[in-house]
Amino acid sequence: QKQGVNETWSTILPPLIVSTAVQCINQPIVRASITLQNPESSLPNTSAAFRHIYANHGLSGLWHGTSAGILKTVPKYCSAIIVKDIMEEHLPRPDPASPTYDSDRLWRSAAKSATAGVAGAALTNPLDVIRNEMFKTNLSLTETVKSLYRQMGYRFVSRGMGKNMIAVAIPVGCTIFF
Repeated sequence: QKQGVNETWSTILPPLIVSTAVQCINQPIVRASITLQNPESSLPNTSAAFRHIYANHGLSGLWHGTSAGILKTVPKYCSAIIVKDIMEEHLPRPDPASPTYDSDRLWRSAAKSATAGVAGAALTNPLDVIRNEMFKTNLSLTETVKSLYRQMGYRFVSRGMGKNMIAVAIPVGCTIFF
């Protein structure tokens, strides 16, 4: 804000830039780990998954799915931060004179973080589905969406939502909480 950037951009830009960079750097590891999770995979470890992906899809294969990863990760953290900020404005503030002030502050922070984590996970669940399907099928983003829609209709957007709430909401909420 000191640089003349309005409040919305000063809230969104840092997580946008950081989460995009992190997604690009981590993508080969994400791709390898999801390859290992495939029940049909006989690969023993991450190094073998790297070699397998490289041998079958080239160097760029390690970054296959980056577009979907960015489309899911960036909005997940940006939406979580926006929700946290909205919660900050609307939740009642603890009374500093209260004997339970410290625990009240902790509970308030936990409520903001949990809500932000759930919102981020729910809003981006369809993109988790798309990214994981891209890894399984090696199709492009557009072809993956078309394929999922042909197979499931719009139901694909909620596929795996329960597991995603645990796998995504908890880490996002913890990131915001701590």
